[in-house]
Amino acid sequence: MPAAKLASLYPDHLSTLRDRADRALAHAGFDHLLIAAGMPLRKFLDDQDQPFIVSPHFKHWLPLSDTPGSWVVYTPGSRPKLIFLQPRDYWHVVPDAPTGYWVDAFDISIVRTAAEAVAQLPGGKRAVIAAGYADMDGIEANNPTAVLDYLHWYRSYKTPYELELMREASRIGTRAHRAAEQAFRAGESEFGIHMAYLAAASQSDAELPYASIVGLNEHGAVLHYTNFDRNPPAQSRSFLIDAGAGAAGYASDITRTYAAAGAAEFQALIDSVDVAQQGFVGKVRAGQSYPELHIHAHHVLAEVLREHGFIRMSAESAVASGVTGTFMPHGLGHPIGLQVHDVAGFQQSERGGTIGRSDGHPYLRMTRVLEPGMVVTIEPGLYFIDMLLAELRSKPEAKDVDWAKVDAFRPYGGIRIEDDVVCTADTPENLTRNAFALLN
Repeated sequence: MPAAKLASLYPDHLSTLRDRADRALAHAGFDHLLIAAGMPLRKFLDDQDQPFIVSPHFKHWLPLSDTPGSWVVYTPGSRPKLIFLQPRDYWHVVPDAPTGYWVDAFDISIVRTAAEAVAQLPGGKRAVIAAGYADMDGIEANNPTAVLDYLHWYRSYKTPYELELMREASRIGTRAHRAAEQAFRAGESEFGIHMAYLAAASQSDAELPYASIVGLNEHGAVLHYTNFDRNPPAQSRSFLIDAGAGAAGYASDITRTYAAAGAAEFQALIDSVDVAQQGFVGKVRAGQSYPELHIHAHHVLAEVLREHGFIRMSAESAVASGVTGTFMPHGLGHPIGLQVHDVAGFQQSERGGTIGRSDGHPYLRMTRVLEPGMVVTIEPGLYFIDMLLAELRSKPEAKDVDWAKVDAFRPYGGIRIEDDVVCTADTPENLTRNAFALLN
């Protein structure tokens, strides 16, 4: 991605964050905002650390993700400060001194120990957003709810700078998805497909925004399947991959499902889900209730199930009785940005509060009304999950299910198709499909 583009967008992004911080601190009665990058978590009964994951609040201000022990300090009316930990350490790679398009916006102080960093933090009334500092003198991570609620609420509205980084995360992710599909077509194992994905993304497992799901055949029915069989199946019938990529701390979240050669009926079902999914994407518009869109998706998918002969009941009956929940047991999607499942999906206002889920839809991850600047995933699916199918068989609605048809599709596992979509003042921007189009 051209640095000049980011350099042109970053000043307004930082100004937006400063304005939000000013209002959050004034509302909650604090003088300073202190944001810790975080510290690595030590493995239990070991002398090694878990892979470091930077705080999303820290990487919201600047594009640094591997600087444990560092801090962003902001006081209204002053330039933000970066206290940058660059330890004397010959056991590990020490982070280079900060460079890039953003450094001139910060006062930067380089320290050698985490204690030195804490010693430079201002006193007084301070909102400290941190974890893992409970035993360190001079710091109390109060994580004030009023400040967090305010910052989380407005984090839902992405700046142009953030959207550009999310476009880049989508470009990286789709490139890797294309390599994964090619590995599937070549007969690779789940592990081999995953290795092809990592190579194409040029990111390690620890650098990806979430653990990849790579499922062949029946494994596509396990919603969070992360086992990676080392040997390919005797016959590959289907392939579901849910995998993303990162760009300066921002995530993409992409899912595609493929049928093997000769699996014409399963391909037809994929095609129907794909058409439905694009219809849902088209409704990502200002004023759209996300829960209502989720319910709409169930009605449309019920028609897909009827069209392909799985059920004989009306769409209304299938939704009301929970039959569609057997075939799509998860929510339609979620907010995405600095985190894959980004914050404030249920938040009622900048002052906090919760908007509850609809009855019968316990796994919905967003209950807000869509507004310009929000980015959400749209990820409908149809699955053949043995546990849920067994429960349906025991209900009165079982008489309206073609069980021979269902059993014929169980070896294919399931289908999920997922795009990352920006709500705008007009037509939604599909980050995922736009990125795939660049590959053609």
